[in-house]
Amino acid sequence: MFSRKEFVVMNENDNVGIVKQPVDKGQKLGPIGENSAEYVTLREDIPFGFKFALKDIKEGDEIIKFNEAIGLATVAIAKGELVHVHNIEGLRGRGDLDKGV
Repeated sequence: MFSRKEFVVMNENDNVGIVKQPVDKGQKLGPIGENSAEYVTLREDIPFGFKFALKDIKEGDEIIKFNEAIGLATVAIAKGELVHVHNIEGLRGRGDLDKGV
């Protein structure tokens, strides 16, 4: 786990970070990894507990949180954008994705 004052990244493979407090559009967060000098400038306000993209995510790419795929991007998501139900399709708790349904 990698944590800063404003956000946490649970696994080095994650492509989203989770904010620990509300953060404002234009705020620069980082570094985004333990051994990284890379930062993210937020493209929009991110509410407490929500996810933001640590890197550009292409439409159809998996959203990785806790080193697990939690959804698929329904549109391209730019680094620093909010990642939520408006731009991902969840993969968890979906009975319609079970085999035979």
